[in-house]
Amino acid sequence: MNANLRKVVIIVAALNLAYFGVEFAVALEIDSVSLFADSVDFLEDASVNFLIAIAIGWSAVSRARVGMALAGILFIPGLATLWTAWEKLLLPMPPAPLPLSLAGGGALVINLSCALMLVRFRSHRSSLTRAAFLSARNDVLANVAIIAAGFVTAYTLSGWPDLIVGLGIAAMNADAAREVWRAAREEHRAAHS
Repeated sequence: MNANLRKVVIIVAALNLAYFGVEFAVALEIDSVSLFADSVDFLEDASVNFLIAIAIGWSAVSRARVGMALAGILFIPGLATLWTAWEKLLLPMPPAPLPLSLAGGGALVINLSCALMLVRFRSHRSSLTRAAFLSARNDVLANVAIIAAGFVTAYTLSGWPDLIVGLGIAAMNADAAREVWRAAREEHRAAHS
């Protein structure tokens, strides 16, 4: 199982790292809070999955410690999003709707593929595999919201849909971090009992 999990998380990490570059470039070009938040999340997911690939064979205590560290890492995209959202509040211009929806659609394809690869490991007791699956699952939901924000932005010509989705992504990352922290703490307690 560990060899299969390692192979899957390396593939997931590579896909996340590749699409980070694409989405980050589009986010900067069209000044989108939601794409910025999601691109930073792609980078975070790549880091998490590379760490998982390295830590798979470690002891339960060591994996639990890495899981707790990953819970902290999951907060990073949320903090970056809050900063970007603050800047957007000062100058509320809507992003270009078509590139927003297209980039969100590409991200959806990548994240759905990753979630499907990770779904068979979601019940694995390790906080590390829980982190990988939760990240992929949350990203699929975020990408659907980004696509919808693009359509609403096209209709309303408002920057609010993008801003709201970006803040929603930050909230999902905070919830995932909480779940991973809880799983890591349980794993740590079980290893010491």
